[in-house]
Amino acid sequence: MIKKISKVLVANRGEIALRVMRSCRELGILSVAVYSDVDRTSMHVRYADQAIHIGPATSAESYLNIDKIINAAKRAKADAIHPGYGFLSENAEFSKRCEKEGIIFIGPTPEVIGTMGDKITARKTMITSGVPVVPGTKENLKDESTILNTVREIGLPVMIKASAGGGGKGMRMIDKEENILEGLRAAKSEAMASFGDDAVYIEKYISSPHHIEFQILGDKHGNVIHLCERECSVQRRHQKVVEETPSPLMTAELRAQMGEHAVAAAKAVNYHGAGTIEFLVDNDHNYYFLEMNTRLQVEHPITERVTGYDLVKQQILIAEGHKLNIKQEDVFQFGHAIECRIYAEDTDNNFMPSPGVITHITEPMGLGVRTDGYVYEGYEIPIHYDPMISKLIIWARTREEAIERMRRALFEYKITGVKTSIKYLEKIMDCDDFRNGTYDTHFIQNNEAFLLAPDEAKESFEDLAIVTAFIDYHHKLKNTQICPKSSQQSKWKEFGRRREMYRASEN
Repeated sequence: MIKKISKVLVANRGEIALRVMRSCRELGILSVAVYSDVDRTSMHVRYADQAIHIGPATSAESYLNIDKIINAAKRAKADAIHPGYGFLSENAEFSKRCEKEGIIFIGPTPEVIGTMGDKITARKTMITSGVPVVPGTKENLKDESTILNTVREIGLPVMIKASAGGGGKGMRMIDKEENILEGLRAAKSEAMASFGDDAVYIEKYISSPHHIEFQILGDKHGNVIHLCERECSVQRRHQKVVEETPSPLMTAELRAQMGEHAVAAAKAVNYHGAGTIEFLVDNDHNYYFLEMNTRLQVEHPITERVTGYDLVKQQILIAEGHKLNIKQEDVFQFGHAIECRIYAEDTDNNFMPSPGVITHITEPMGLGVRTDGYVYEGYEIPIHYDPMISKLIIWARTREEAIERMRRALFEYKITGVKTSIKYLEKIMDCDDFRNGTYDTHFIQNNEAFLLAPDEAKESFEDLAIVTAFIDYHHKLKNTQICPKSSQQSKWKEFGRRREMYRASEN
């Protein structure tokens, strides 16, 4: 049965909230923003058709508060909720609550989120469905003596991983027997602190792996397809920094095999919506299931760019009950796409977050350039949330051209007032291992000296640009303060000023 959605509440913030709202607008669907105290002036609040305040800055009292999100949806009379990524996007209880309240959750069922969100259960499910997994345990091991024996059976090195984990939390690589118990206790402690669950499992450590994920779409009628792969091996502390598609490692034969297993993995749990099957691939093209993300991924735009399909629109159509309007034989990749994540952080100071007011921003433009962001001049980046402020997505006909276009776009991207990772990303584009496509998940570790080395000539040029931008900003600010009726004055502020004058005259 088709249930038409007319209004979507986006239970998220920043660039992903904006990205979802844009697709809603193209579909003729109204959007509702939710915001915390510090997000009152955020761009997603301005863009939405309706905005509702949900509490203080802390995530637990706002974006992670299920009751407040549900109450906001009811107040707005929203038919559906889109969770974006992060926050409540992979929370089975949230999906279940939406179901109970008669609100469409734009994502998979609570049962699927629960099954695939627990890494031990997911491993068991994949083994049953014939999807290759990394050799390791299938149970939550609690007894330390049993764990020691298990590690010896698997053979060092191994990875200890949190069953409820993600983002590198509750994860330890062990390569010496004397470090097993220390690593185990540290992983369990971090898992409990991060996820409220200290269950862990053990996997054989694969040296020099490639992290490759397949985008899948499934409808409520049992149809599942994949939209090819993304290479996600440029990672720092298990957090992705740069992604590209197609993968330099991939062959047509390997893509077909991995795609079939990705589809099989989704069908094994009757998956519907957009999701990602993640694999580890060694240099001999042996691949193993890693995990499933039951949501939209941060890097989804590069898949959209090479396939031409809007993944958020597909999510909404699937949630309404439509059959997939894409067949597997319709899917092909045209050209090459790369995404760089732009963070407000100080790469010269151990990547510390760099909150503050943006005094100037110039975003890159031109053929094949897309920027998914949410900041603007005068906006204050809060310290309370993830420091990613935008994603720069580049498309070109070839990988070589895409790299050069990304280098040009990063050069054009100017942000002052806060520290950013733009220079660091430029270094990645200049690195031989990346340009040759010969990198794996150890790329940043292996090239750390090059990536963090100062480029004095470029820094001198950019320092001049920053000073110029700063002077220009204060010149504009001064003119605005002196001439409140100038064209630079906000029309909304002028309207408010006149309204107050009118009210005063009435009194």
